Amino acid sequence: MEPKKKDILEQALKLFMRFGIKSMTMDDVATQLRISKKTLYEFFSDKNDLVEQVVVGVCKHHRITIEAICERGLNAIDENHEITKFIVAQIGGVHPSVQFDLQKYHPKAWNILDETERTDIYRCVSSNLKKGLKEGLYRDDLDVEVITRLYIARMDATWDGQVFPQDQFNISEVLWKHFEYHIRGIASKKGLDYLEKKVKKERP
Repeated sequence: MEPKKKDILEQALKLFMRFGIKSMTMDDVATQLRISKKTLYEFFSDKNDLVEQVVVGVCKHHRITIEAICERGLNAIDENHEITKFIVAQIGGVHPSVQFDLQKYHPKAWNILDETERTDIYRCVSSNLKKGLKEGLYRDDLDVEVITRLYIARMDATWDGQVFPQDQFNISEVLWKHFEYHIRGIASKKGLDYLEKKVKKERP
């Protein structure tokens, strides 16, 4: 990718995360990035195109980072913890309207995000479950397919803003509680002992 285009995508993402998507016009993006509208339209046909390419970039970044975590050789619980830490860090500066803006005003971008993230989460969770089973950290009676789908359904509920309205709940804290809830539900005695020690150390 051309360096200029890559820089525009990275800076546009920061703007959308800070101000929301609907509120930012192409004029606003050009002004904030201190580039001409002509330059912006050299790379993107319209705002939909810009938003869609930003979303593709976000999904790619998430996948690469999580794959790197999985390649570190951590045990299943530590791996799950590091992935949760990454997700929490990602949502820290997200404007509360971003998901709504995508769903209502940029449905194609939302579908790209939803389908890509679901596929990646499915692969990540099922792989982690299989790893935990091999390591004896997860119960040997787990149904990997069912647990993976339950995990995805719970994550959907976490993000949709209906079960956990952002004006009432700290989503970062909800994600950490979800991590513990998930591990406690699938861990063996060995896994629970490990989790207890980890929680005391990581989150006193």
